[in-house]
Amino acid sequence: LASQSLISLLDLTDKETWEKLSVWDRRADAMAPLTERQTDSVLELRAAAETLPVPSELPIEDLCSLSSRSLQSFSATVPASTEDVLLKGFQMLDMENDRIETAQQFFAWFAKLQASMDQDESAKYRCFYVFGRFTKYCVFLLLGCSLFEQCDYLFVSNKTGTLHEACEQLLKEQSELVDLAESIQQKLSYFNELENISTKLNSSPLSVNSEGFIPMLSKLDDCIEYVSSHPSFKDYPVYMAKFKQCLSKAMHFMKIHIVNTMQNLTSQLTKRDPMGLANADNAFTLYYVKFRAAAPKVRTLIEQIEQRAEKIPEYHHLLDEIHQCYLDQREQLLSPSITSTITDLTTQNSKDHCALVRSGCAFMVHVCQDEHQLFNEFFSKPTPKLEVVGELCLSLYDVLRPMIIHIIHLETLSELCSILKNEMLEDHVQNNTTQLGAFDAVVKQMLEDVQERLVYRTHIYIQTDIMGYNPAPGDLAYPEKLEMMERIAQSLKEEQMKQMSQEYAFSDVQLEDGIGRRNSNAGSVEASRLQTSISPADLHGMWYPTVRRTLVCLSKLYRCIERAVFQGLSQEALSACIQSLLKASDIILKNKTQIDGQLFLIKHLLIMREQIAPFHTDFAIKEISLDLKKTRDAAFKILNPKAVPNLFRLNSHNAILEFLLEGTPEIKEHYIDSKKDVDRHLKFSCEQFIQQQTQIFVGSLEEFLTKVAALKTTAIQGGPTYNLAQQPWAQPAKINDIVMATYRVMKSKLPSTLQSMSLYLANRDTEFILFKPVRNNIQQVFQRLHALLQEEYSGEDLQIIACPSMEQINLLLSVNK
Repeated sequence: LASQSLISLLDLTDKETWEKLSVWDRRADAMAPLTERQTDSVLELRAAAETLPVPSELPIEDLCSLSSRSLQSFSATVPASTEDVLLKGFQMLDMENDRIETAQQFFAWFAKLQASMDQDESAKYRCFYVFGRFTKYCVFLLLGCSLFEQCDYLFVSNKTGTLHEACEQLLKEQSELVDLAESIQQKLSYFNELENISTKLNSSPLSVNSEGFIPMLSKLDDCIEYVSSHPSFKDYPVYMAKFKQCLSKAMHFMKIHIVNTMQNLTSQLTKRDPMGLANADNAFTLYYVKFRAAAPKVRTLIEQIEQRAEKIPEYHHLLDEIHQCYLDQREQLLSPSITSTITDLTTQNSKDHCALVRSGCAFMVHVCQDEHQLFNEFFSKPTPKLEVVGELCLSLYDVLRPMIIHIIHLETLSELCSILKNEMLEDHVQNNTTQLGAFDAVVKQMLEDVQERLVYRTHIYIQTDIMGYNPAPGDLAYPEKLEMMERIAQSLKEEQMKQMSQEYAFSDVQLEDGIGRRNSNAGSVEASRLQTSISPADLHGMWYPTVRRTLVCLSKLYRCIERAVFQGLSQEALSACIQSLLKASDIILKNKTQIDGQLFLIKHLLIMREQIAPFHTDFAIKEISLDLKKTRDAAFKILNPKAVPNLFRLNSHNAILEFLLEGTPEIKEHYIDSKKDVDRHLKFSCEQFIQQQTQIFVGSLEEFLTKVAALKTTAIQGGPTYNLAQQPWAQPAKINDIVMATYRVMKSKLPSTLQSMSLYLANRDTEFILFKPVRNNIQQVFQRLHALLQEEYSGEDLQIIACPSMEQINLLLSVNK
């Protein structure tokens, strides 16, 4: 079959194909040359192929087309009936719906039928022809594949791969060269810009306000940044120096333009107001409106400088110079005007220091705010140099400080502290810390000066006006001044009540019943208000001067100075006040009565205790002292070696060594609490008052009971037995004298004591608390006396003694309660 296929291929191949095949054998380096036998075989096969018949067993169904198979099927299944044949014929010709009515239609149908029959008869030959040609092509391809397999496939593959690699390498090198050329061109672009930038900067009509100046600055910055980041480039120092030179020129142009603009403004305004004495009406126009109008001319350039100042040092230095120039021009312009204004304020308020400080500070607040707003018109970023505005504020400080250090009144100093601390720092500075930073520093310095002066004057005030106070006779006129104030208050109250009763009586006649009732109710309320009014003893004017001065001083200091300083001053002031009260109490006790001195002290200690309670602070301070006891003992041993025991007395060097080792002073810390001092003195005064009043009322009875207790103690310890009724000092008649004298003293002095307590203390609760221990002591003494009498005396003796019962004593105490 292969031979037949090859013969058919060779028989049907055209001449060109045969010639190409024959070339293989004629070449000198033929890859598959034919031998002589192979050549003979080819010729024999060709001769045999010329007489080879078509095989009769060739399957027509597999080789013919769809139309040929349809024709064969039609011829094999033709029916016997003519009608069926015609129907099939019409169907094959797609004429089953046509009718033959004329001869022309018949001839047309017959022509189509004949053409179809001719086509069906030649279909099997055409199929065989097509199959033969396809077979020849397949055999030719098989032959070519067999010949190709005989070649050196690996050699061809390697050559092809090498060619591809060479092409890829060339493409890669080409791409690298293109990139290198672009990179070089890009790098050279920065260096090529030098000539363009230099030409623009050296051109005579260059203006910093032109449209191309800022883009040129940006390009120059990019070039400098690029060159500085590549120090390994050739001629790096040369180009870097040239670019820096261009940058210096550009910055010089900007500086000249900005500085000239500001200096021209200052010179124009100085010519209009050479002495800086512009009044308040046109000061704003002269000093602010002109500058604000000129701000847009230079703000664009300043913004460019500010943007570059953080990255480029040269721009940072330029910005500092511009800031300094601006501030110098503003100071030159404003300094004379500010000095003149402060001088005018000082002249207007020469006698009112508080008004001067308030007006001067308010003026500087407006100046600082206006200066910050004007600065923001020129610059977009703040600068620490703006605090130079504080130099303008120093002119106010220079005027006020000499005045402050000469103030002697605590009220004025405390009010200045309040103005500086509350009105200026808390109200103004705290709400606008950015604009008032310089003013804040000056006010704080001024406040520290005022506080220092206040503390100094307070020390002097405590020493002279509290501790060194010499009371006048009227200050110690107790209880006369209290009685006088009580009478005056009572007379005023009676007059008011009389006037109110007349008014209400008139209103009852004129008005209707309902309104009259309302007025009468109002009158009763007013009367009750007058009855419960504060006693004259509690008025500030009736306080002892040192108490009033101490409390006023503390109230002034509390919100003006720091808490630690206030604690020290309050301790010193309260201690001095207590000493002055003790001194005054002793004087009253000597000149008047004992109860007046004690109640005077108790009253004012209670006032101090009540008035210092609102101060939410600790009145305790820590004091550090040196304990020189060990040093003294060691030095005594050196000076008196005989006082040292023989066991330790080795030589003089031991005493010196002991002095060095053990003679070091000790540092001791102790706390002084002035509030506790007030409580301690108050407690001691109350206890002393209770003890003395008890002694006044029942002192003789306590003395009698003490003798009886001593007698019983002697008998218990083995002494002689006793009969109390037989003792001369304990006879019923003697006891009756003691009891009656005690009862008379109580009945006579108890009302005056309670009246004095009411006059001095003027508070029911305080009076009750203070007198309650006295009443308890009296009751206890009488209870002990009753128990003793019941134990030691008979009924007749008790009748002779006639001791008041407990009900009578309690009634006497309750009546005078």
